Amino acid sequence: MSQDLVYSISRIRFDETYRPADQTRATTNFANLARGEQRQDNLRNAVTMIDNRFNALADWDNPTGDRYSVELQIISAEMRIGDDAAFPLIEILQPTVLDRKTGSRIAGIVGNNFSSYVRDYDFSIVLPQHNAGQGGFTAPEGFGDLHGNLFKCFLNSAAFRENFHKPPVICLSVSSSRTYQRTDNRHPVLGVEYRQDAFSPTDRYFEKMGLRVRYFMPKGSVAPLAFYASGDLPNDYSALELIGTIATMETFQRIYRPEIYNANSAAGAVYRPSLTHQDYSPTRITYDREERGRLAVQQGKFAQDHFITPYRDILDRWSAQYAA
Repeated sequence: MSQDLVYSISRIRFDETYRPADQTRATTNFANLARGEQRQDNLRNAVTMIDNRFNALADWDNPTGDRYSVELQIISAEMRIGDDAAFPLIEILQPTVLDRKTGSRIAGIVGNNFSSYVRDYDFSIVLPQHNAGQGGFTAPEGFGDLHGNLFKCFLNSAAFRENFHKPPVICLSVSSSRTYQRTDNRHPVLGVEYRQDAFSPTDRYFEKMGLRVRYFMPKGSVAPLAFYASGDLPNDYSALELIGTIATMETFQRIYRPEIYNANSAAGAVYRPSLTHQDYSPTRITYDREERGRLAVQQGKFAQDHFITPYRDILDRWSAQYAA
C-alpha cells in the first residue's frame, strides 16, 4: 500500500511580495500576514524582524550587526493516493542564510512552522465531537495515529530525501496550560533549558510524528520556545542553522502571541505562560487571532470532506500496515 502514497514538494519565496497560493491554508502564519490593506507592510516588517534577531544572536565577527540576512521558502508537500488528485498535506518553512561578508549561502533547517490540514481536522473536528457533552476533556483512542504515520512516511519518502539532508525541527509556542521549570542546562545558541510539568496535547500529538520536545529560552528572549525534533537537537545542527530557526519562529511568535513572546519581563525560574498577560508590547504587524480560530474549523472540515471521508478505508488500512 505504501507505494500508492506519492509525495511531491513545491517551493515559494516568502518576502514582501508573497501572495498565498490557492491551496495554502489560510490559518498558516505566513498566509495570515499576507492579507488585507497592510499586507506588504506586514511582510516587510516581519522579514526585517527576522534579520535583526538573527544578527543579534550571530554576533561574533559581526560588529555592525548586519552581516546576515535570512531568506525564507515555504515548502508545500502534497500527497497523491494512486492516480487521484493530490491533497495538500503539509506546509513548512526553510530559511537560507546569506552571509554578506563571504557571499556564501547556508541552508537552514527545514520545519520551523508546521501547517497541516489533517491536524486541523483532528483538533477542530475530532476532538470537539469526541468531547461534546462530556464533563472533562479526553482524546479518542488512536487520536493522531494517522497524521503521525503520514508525517513519518513523508520523512522517509524520496521527495524529502532528495530535497533535504537533515531531519526537520518544528518550533512552536509553549502551552499556556503548563508550568515550566528552569534548569541548569545551557546551550551556547539555544540558551537555557526549561522542563514542563506534564506533556501537553500538542506534545503527545507530535510524539506520534516521531518528534520529541525540548524547551529552550535563547539569549535575549523573554520566554522559552518548544523545539520538536527526532534527533539530538543541540548537537545535530550548526549554530547558524539553529539561529535561523530561532530568529524565524520567535519573530512569528512575537507577532501572534505578544503576551508571551513580546512581554516586558522575562520568564523566571518557574514560568506559567498566559495569553491574558497585560504587560507586553504589541508589534506593528496586523494579525486577527479570532479569525484564525474560525478558519481552523473550516479547514478541518475541508480535510474531512476531501481527504478523510473519501479515503477513510484506504487510509485506515494503510496506517495500520505502516505502524506494523
